[in-house]
Amino acid sequence: MATPAHLPETTAAGDNLLHAYLEVLRSQRQLSPHTISGYALDLRELQQYAGAQAIAELSAAHIRRCTSKLHAQGLNARSIARKLSSWRGFYRWLMEQHDLSSNPVEGIRAPKKSKPLPKALGADDAVRLVSHRGGDEATPRANRAMFELLYSSGLRVSELVGLDVAAVQEPGYASAGWIDLDQGEVHVTGKGNKPRIVPVGAPALEAVRDWLAIRGSLVKADPHPLFLSERGTRISARLVQLRIKAHAQSLDIPANVHPHMLRHSFASHVLQSSGDLRAVQEMLGHSSIAATQVYTSLDFQHLATVYDQAHPRAKK
Repeated sequence: MATPAHLPETTAAGDNLLHAYLEVLRSQRQLSPHTISGYALDLRELQQYAGAQAIAELSAAHIRRCTSKLHAQGLNARSIARKLSSWRGFYRWLMEQHDLSSNPVEGIRAPKKSKPLPKALGADDAVRLVSHRGGDEATPRANRAMFELLYSSGLRVSELVGLDVAAVQEPGYASAGWIDLDQGEVHVTGKGNKPRIVPVGAPALEAVRDWLAIRGSLVKADPHPLFLSERGTRISARLVQLRIKAHAQSLDIPANVHPHMLRHSFASHVLQSSGDLRAVQEMLGHSSIAATQVYTSLDFQHLATVYDQAHPRAKK
């Protein structure tokens, strides 16, 4: 069968199956020339992978190895999924028209899309963000205490707003979290009602004490919440989000800063300095080390430096 002039030529001159399938796409399915070109490129790649072996004889194991090779070469999941779709359609046509017993691509999926790394602030920007108070009024004092605590201890914003001034055990009320200034630690209840205790740094303790010096004037009905809004009620997570975003913008920090970014910054900066993944896992309250390992990707240079300093075969 002659190759239509508008179709790309395939590399294997003796294999008319690809030409026939592409002609079906053109004449029967009436796909656009651009789409057919895409199919042709995908099928040519599969044919090149097959080499001397007939393309109709490839097995599911062959397809998996080809998919793994594409992934190892850095091809993204979406492109691999598109190639698998092209190949799957071709083998379905072979099953219908040429009595192929099975489709080797059926059931094979592209690798999962990699999750984007959490965004963290640089150490200089993080320190500048949390250390700048901006005034002696109640709101700037509360802001600095909250931001320092988020960065100092890696708290979730839900854990921050749930903090009380001290541990409370009353009928019908029990603290979800509280800060112990004397011990320099914060007690929180994280996801899955999992309690944990996290150290609090000296600057954060100083900022909280500075806020507590004026907090009493804002207290209304509920005396327990550590952080209050201007109305004297427990501050909401949404208000913390708005305040930290506005604060970052006022300092010209080039990032869309949100409370969880300070948690990411805490994790990555502690890991960069200590290399202790288990300790970071405990402080973040992750139930699995896998959830914490994402931060190892944020600073491979640090890990490479540790390797160079510690591994006997890395030394010159």
